[in-house]
Amino acid sequence: MADEEFSLRRVAVPAFGPTALWSVGIGATLPVIALSARDLGATVAVAALFVGLQTVSELVSAVPAGVLVDRMGERRALVVAGLADAAASLLAMLAPSLWVYAVAMVLAGPTGAVFLLARQSYLTAAAPESMRARAMSTLGGIGRIGLFVGPFLGAPVVERYGPQAAFGISVAGGLLAALVALLSRDLEAHVHGAPADGAPARAGVLDVARRHRAVLLTVGLGVLAIGLARSSRVVVVPLWAEHVGLSAAQTSLVFGAAGLVEVLLFYPAGSLMDRRGRVWVALPVTVLLGLGLLVLPLTSSLTAVGAVAGVMAVGNGLGSGIVMTLGADAAPAHGRAAFLGVWRLLSLVGHNGASVVVGAVAAVASIGTASVAVGVLALLGGGWLLRWLPAYDPRRRGVGVGASD
Repeated sequence: MADEEFSLRRVAVPAFGPTALWSVGIGATLPVIALSARDLGATVAVAALFVGLQTVSELVSAVPAGVLVDRMGERRALVVAGLADAAASLLAMLAPSLWVYAVAMVLAGPTGAVFLLARQSYLTAAAPESMRARAMSTLGGIGRIGLFVGPFLGAPVVERYGPQAAFGISVAGGLLAALVALLSRDLEAHVHGAPADGAPARAGVLDVARRHRAVLLTVGLGVLAIGLARSSRVVVVPLWAEHVGLSAAQTSLVFGAAGLVEVLLFYPAGSLMDRRGRVWVALPVTVLLGLGLLVLPLTSSLTAVGAVAGVMAVGNGLGSGIVMTLGADAAPAHGRAAFLGVWRLLSLVGHNGASVVVGAVAAVASIGTASVAVGVLALLGGGWLLRWLPAYDPRRRGVGVGASD
C-alpha cells in the first residue's frame, strides 16, 4: 500500500476500535480481580495469585495465538477473541466459587494475546514502513487510554453492585469489539491477497523461529530486557514507596500522574521512530527506566519518589509501540502472525520475569538492591539494542518518511 493511500484516520475504527473497546473492559476489571476473589472467600495471598493468572495464561498462549491468527486471518480471529473474552468475563461476573472464577481468569488470558497479535499483524501489512512506528505506537497508546478510562467506568458499577459487577463492562467491551471486527471485512481485503503461486499454505512456528533465529537472538533479547525494565518499575515503585512510609493513596497518586504522562507521549514516540530511527526510542526507553531504577533507592519523600517515577514514565511512554514496531520490522510476509507470537512470548517472558527477579534479589538483600539490580539489567539491555538494532532499522534501507496520516 503506498504511503499516500494509507491514513491512520481512515483505518482508525477497524484497526484500533476492537483494541480500544477490549482494553476499556480490561481497565475496568483489573482493579477488582483480587477484590472479587476475596468476596468469593480467598485469603489475601490467594487473591494476589488471581491477579497473575491472566498474565501467565497469556504467556502460555502467546505462540498458539499467533498460529490461530495465521490460520484464521486477523478479522475472524478478532471476532472469536471478542466473543471468547465476553464469555470469560460473563463467567467471572457470575462465578459462584473460586474454582469457577479461576477458570474464567485462565480463559481470559489468550484473548488478550489474540487482540494484540491480530491488530499488530494487520498493521504490519497495511501500514507502509515510513509510518509503521506511528501505527504501532497509536495501537499501544489506544490500549493505554482504554486502561486509563476503564476504572472510571467501573467505579460506579462496583460501588452499587460489588466488585464482580465490573466484569459486565468487559462483557460489553468484548461483544462490541467482536462486532467492530465483523464489520471490517473491506479493509482486511486490502491486506490479504491471494497467496503467491507455489507458496506454502502456512508456516510452522518452529520453522519460522529457525529461519529468523538471528533477529530473535539479537533484537529479541533486547525486547526481553525492555519488558523486564517496564514491569520492574510497577513492582519496585510501590514497594519502595511503602518502604519510605508513603501511604497507598500517595502511591496511587504517583502512578496516576505517571499514567497521564505515558498517554501523552505515544504519538510523538511513533513519529520519532519513523523520522529518526528505532534506536532513537529504544535507547532512551532502557536508559530512562534503568537510571530511574538506579536512583529510586536514593529517594525518601513523596516529591522525590514522584519525580523519579515521572522520569520512568517518560521512558515508558516513549516506548509505546516500540516492541510491536520492532516485531513488525522483523516479521516475514509468510508466517507473519506465527513470528509475532514468538516475539510476543519474548516480551512476556521479560514482563513476567520482573517480579521473579525483584522478589529473588529482595529476599536475599533488600528492595533497594533489587531496584539497582534491575536498573543495571535495563542499561545492559539498552547497550545490547544499540549494538544490534541499527542493522534491522528500515530507515537504513532508504525508506522515505513524512507520509501524511
